[in-house]
Amino acid sequence: MTSLTTRPAAQVAKARAGVGGALGRRLGLPEAQWHLWPADAASGLTGGSDEAGPVTDAEAAAMAAAPMPPGRPIGTSLRYVLREGDLMFGYSRRYGDVFRSDLAGGPGRVVIVSNPAHIKSLMTASPSVVPSATRFSPLRPIIGPDSVLTSIGARHKQQRGLLLPQFHGRAVASYQERIVSATAAGIDAWQPGTPVRLADIGQQITLDVIMSAVFGIEVASVATGTSGSARDATPAERAVRTSMVRLLHLSTLPIATVAQLLNARSSEPRGLLRMVLRPLDAAIYAVIAERRRDGIDRPDGGGRTDILAVLMAARGDDGNPLGDSEIRDELLTLVLAGHETTYNSVAWTFERLTRHPEVYARAVEAANDGDRAYLGAVINESMRTRPVVPVVARELLQPWRFGEYGIDRGIVALVSILMLHHRDDLYPRPFAFDPDRFIGVKPSPHQLMPFGGGNRRCLGAGLAMAELEVVVTEILRRVDLETTDRPAERPRHRNVTMIPTDGGLVTAVARR
Repeated sequence: MTSLTTRPAAQVAKARAGVGGALGRRLGLPEAQWHLWPADAASGLTGGSDEAGPVTDAEAAAMAAAPMPPGRPIGTSLRYVLREGDLMFGYSRRYGDVFRSDLAGGPGRVVIVSNPAHIKSLMTASPSVVPSATRFSPLRPIIGPDSVLTSIGARHKQQRGLLLPQFHGRAVASYQERIVSATAAGIDAWQPGTPVRLADIGQQITLDVIMSAVFGIEVASVATGTSGSARDATPAERAVRTSMVRLLHLSTLPIATVAQLLNARSSEPRGLLRMVLRPLDAAIYAVIAERRRDGIDRPDGGGRTDILAVLMAARGDDGNPLGDSEIRDELLTLVLAGHETTYNSVAWTFERLTRHPEVYARAVEAANDGDRAYLGAVINESMRTRPVVPVVARELLQPWRFGEYGIDRGIVALVSILMLHHRDDLYPRPFAFDPDRFIGVKPSPHQLMPFGGGNRRCLGAGLAMAELEVVVTEILRRVDLETTDRPAERPRHRNVTMIPTDGGLVTAVARR
């Protein structure tokens, strides 16, 4: 096998892996382990009381307190940021599927849950009782307080109602040609024999698709400015793409972890984060200004149907259009969240497949035979074993019961999707990569949660699945990948996402 350490992509991956590991070692943290556990390992997550729901203050006080591991908040927070998976699995094995913690910055006092019945009680409760804990999200100082991802209550409901039609049904079907075109371009540029980060290829594809949907521009012109049947991208629109790629690249560096901690509990970007966001914000505001000059902010959208036109034509309850800062927050959210989780899911899928040769061979056969059921099972199993968003949070505005434990109001409930997806009682041999477990099975929305749940479920889930199906299928059909016995890539936590440290490093043997 060709040595990967001599290749530029591998050198970048090795550097990124090394700095994260070095920071953890400097802080006295053990090396990450959970992703290396054998297929037959057990998580220890099983059983427990399913009772859950709101209770009175008196009832909560009369119940047992959930166990709380020892440790100072700052130390726990650092371990959570750098070794979330190992921290969660370690605590779960010792304390069960409900335990408390105290995190410095961010939400402070939290309770971690992974029982599907407990999760269902949160996801089906009224948002007025259990709102999303977005005010503590590390994304808030990046995407702002006015986006569909960070707003709550009536504002969130209004924004979701405005945007949801752009990501479902006919709208997703209309994006299909763009997805196919972007995927073909990404594969055509792939050079066999050279290790590449599939995250980079996936990012090129998914970023072009979401930019095309948001701005209504030709896929090919997003990055290059070349002409096509749709409108070409303006320089400002291409600057949005360039700045977005730069932002995501910088977020993989160790300094990004420091910036995240320094911006905890802040609603506005501070320090380095503010400097990094400045060119992206300038590009977004330039695009908005272009549209206003062209009259796209009229109630009829100026005849345009892209997502930006919908936002600019929207009117609030007071009859006024959205302000530039509100549109900026929505645009940044849609472009960032609309492609980051998807391209990392692509990277994780092939990181898993190339380490399981028999599954990979069967997936190639399924792609060539048009076996969508098996390919769908592969994608579900990839998202189960490596959920890109491993945790979602809800703020308890009244006391809650999780099994035998009573939880006070004011505490934030962290729903550990990573733990949920590795429960022994839901997924036997949870650390095995076995797509067969999803053949002929429609997973419960509270047992498989790659897109979150409840009224905060990712509104772009339909588009993401359409992209994953096309990209994964076409790579399997057109690219022969080298399988490997290298250890699994270490998961790296970036803001709210869990990404492969090496970016899903693969080598193409041949391309068709």
